[in-house]
Amino acid sequence: MHDNPHTESLATTIQAEEQKLLACVHCGLCLEACPTYTLSGDENDSPRGRIYLMRAVVEEKLRSDSATFKTHIDRCLGCRACEPVCPAGVEYGLLLEASRATIYASEIKRGFTYRLLSLALRHVWLNPARLRFAFAFARVLRNSGVAQLLLSSRLVALFSKRFQFGLGLLVSSAPQLSNQTDHVASTVPNPDQMKPALLFTGCVTEGLFARVNEAAKRVLQVNGVNAKAAANQVCCGALHAHAGDLEGARVLARQNIAAFGSEDVPVITNAGGCGAMLVSYAHLLADDATFAERARRFSTRVLDVSQQLETKTIVSGAPLDEAVTYDASCHLLNGQHATEAPLKVLRAIPDLDLVPLEGAERCCGGAGVYNLLEPEMSGGVLEEKLGHIRTTGAKVLATGNPGCQMQIGAGSQLAGMALRVCHPVELLDISYRRAGFYAKDS
Repeated sequence: MHDNPHTESLATTIQAEEQKLLACVHCGLCLEACPTYTLSGDENDSPRGRIYLMRAVVEEKLRSDSATFKTHIDRCLGCRACEPVCPAGVEYGLLLEASRATIYASEIKRGFTYRLLSLALRHVWLNPARLRFAFAFARVLRNSGVAQLLLSSRLVALFSKRFQFGLGLLVSSAPQLSNQTDHVASTVPNPDQMKPALLFTGCVTEGLFARVNEAAKRVLQVNGVNAKAAANQVCCGALHAHAGDLEGARVLARQNIAAFGSEDVPVITNAGGCGAMLVSYAHLLADDATFAERARRFSTRVLDVSQQLETKTIVSGAPLDEAVTYDASCHLLNGQHATEAPLKVLRAIPDLDLVPLEGAERCCGGAGVYNLLEPEMSGGVLEEKLGHIRTTGAKVLATGNPGCQMQIGAGSQLAGMALRVCHPVELLDISYRRAGFYAKDS
């Protein structure tokens, strides 16, 4: 019998997925794919090592509220790069969420930043009005130049490196490409005759990157898709799930499933992290008698904007004479399995100099708010990424997730790199604008 109820929770979760989740044969093929293991060299910071710890908790050889368990589970980026290289098909991401849910529910003491995150997730992210206000305030700081002024201050760096990087994240969410604020309307004459779709706008994307949502809608229209934002949608719940607050994630998932209805139309997202969360609703709500089947159907409808565009030949725009490199969002790659689709979006732009990026499939260290919770590990992973970006010589980097845009943008700015970071669909949007596919919005 398990005396610790949190151990029981983890044991139950693992046993329910026994065939999938305990198939690890400890072969070690995941080690070199894991950014935290390659950085620290600590076996406990590898997927194999963390599975050892999980099993130790289930077998009551280790307490779930122990510092060892918490430390190494918290250090995981959750990038899921271990999954595609695992010959046994271990779905590590599900194990990680179960472990973090166990820690979240335990009485273990955590740092101030973790406690602050927990409060924000519970009292801001679950309240759409408060969340909109928080992002509106963030935009004021960014657009007024106050955030940039603070970021440039030496006193801020002396006060707190973590606060300085947080300012860098906010500053880097500003538009990076020229002509991005032009008001344009699609010249497509009859949207009602096009293929319908629903756009998942996302909390961070709509709050700080609304331009990406607008660009996606224009690009989709040129390619025969009329995407409208579903009313009453909320945050996808990814931050809650990554933090271990699975019940909070379920609350948001149910609201989104209701908001997007039962229509058999695609649900399109611009954010790799959101997309990976949306496709996991089927698993998240598998035990919910009311929502299980609705969640399963919803998850099958989710597509990244690049996956929707690649369902047919992407319309080519005007040439862009830019040297661009592409970095893959971990969750877009490992969660939604979009490997070639984002590259096809970029290749639809004539004369674009697309420079390969070494380690494009490896995490940048952002991982939601991991960069603020585990700054040392995140910084080490980011440093490696920035080194590879420098080698390309590209001045523009495209990536399909707002968290990655901010992480790489903040890191490059603080490192003094002249790098602009954007979403692939933003570049295609500019290409279409130059090709005359849009008219000025009156």
